[in-house]
Amino acid sequence: MGWLRLAIKYIAYHKFKSLILIACIFLTAFLPIAIGLLLNQFNQKIVARANETPIIIGAKGSRLDLTLHTLYFKTPIDETITFSHVNDIRETSWATAIPIYSRFTARKFPIVGTNLDYFDFRGLRLEAGSGLVTLGDCVIGSKVWEATKVGVGQSLISDRENLLDIGGSTPLKMHVRGILKTSNTPDDWCVFVDLKTAWIIEGLGHGHQELANEESELKILNRDDEKIVASAAVRPFLEINENNIDSFHFHGDTKDFPISSVIAIAPDEKSETLLIGRYQTGVDDVQVVVPKTVVGQLMSMVFRVKQFFDANAILIAISTALLLLLVVLLSLKLRQREMDTMFKLGCSRGTIVMLQIGEMAIVFLISAVLVAYASFFVWQISGGIVQRLLLGQ
Repeated sequence: MGWLRLAIKYIAYHKFKSLILIACIFLTAFLPIAIGLLLNQFNQKIVARANETPIIIGAKGSRLDLTLHTLYFKTPIDETITFSHVNDIRETSWATAIPIYSRFTARKFPIVGTNLDYFDFRGLRLEAGSGLVTLGDCVIGSKVWEATKVGVGQSLISDRENLLDIGGSTPLKMHVRGILKTSNTPDDWCVFVDLKTAWIIEGLGHGHQELANEESELKILNRDDEKIVASAAVRPFLEINENNIDSFHFHGDTKDFPISSVIAIAPDEKSETLLIGRYQTGVDDVQVVVPKTVVGQLMSMVFRVKQFFDANAILIAISTALLLLLVVLLSLKLRQREMDTMFKLGCSRGTIVMLQIGEMAIVFLISAVLVAYASFFVWQISGGIVQRLLLGQ
């Protein structure tokens, strides 16, 4: 095994050359593997989430945007539907209707307005605290807690949509009622509130100080038997608590208030088919999508694109192999005198050949070990990477 010892000595002596060869082999092999691992993880995550969600109903437009918005709460949608569609679905008794309204954020995490059925549907359980009880309450995902360190009993303030728009929605100070257990889903990155709380952030409902006392007389612009017109000095409350909750009210009929979409959960295939048929033929401004189908079409396109990358990776691998062959041949040419000297000192031709093979084998072995370690590392963190990519974090 003297040839192996000589090969190791040669590689150790020519460190720079050896490192270049190892880097070329490593990058050529690792990049396609890493992309494949990430893509497979992406496929698993997005398909699993879509399979868990039977039907989504929302405004007409991009089916993909509507699906991703409802599943991940990040992709913006241009149009909303009214809450009346939730009532319509409930009246049919064909499905359980879960409204979703996700437009605002708190510390850049999406605020999701929904009802208690959503937590049962997604199998979300509490790590600490309790569920939503009253207006202004919120329940946060585990990743939100890790990032903000805002615990049960503390407060979280919604972000203003536009700092320059002083007439826009008023930030609401929400009370953190509970923290959800880690579910390794997009729900870990969300702030959940009751639908009415989301509408209050929207500005469709508010509470303000009483005007029927002497202190408030200076803030009244006009008064008659039916209404009181107050000045801008009367500010809406920025926090809902037991002292002012009775003053909170909504202007208008809640059935006309906006929601992003509705998740419809039918008890059987017949009810699901009837519901899909109703919205496909009878409602002009609304569309119904099956997330499994939409995501399947998306992934089909993604994998078709991946075929081009795979072909490119093969061509790069062939090019790298040819370049390595060229390097070896040039190296043999430059080392001809060295090989002749070794032969004159008593080394056989077979030993010299084994020395050359051993040098390349060691380089490939080191590269393979590095590729294996790097691929294992990517596999370990791929779930978190894909989750962040999907959520835009």
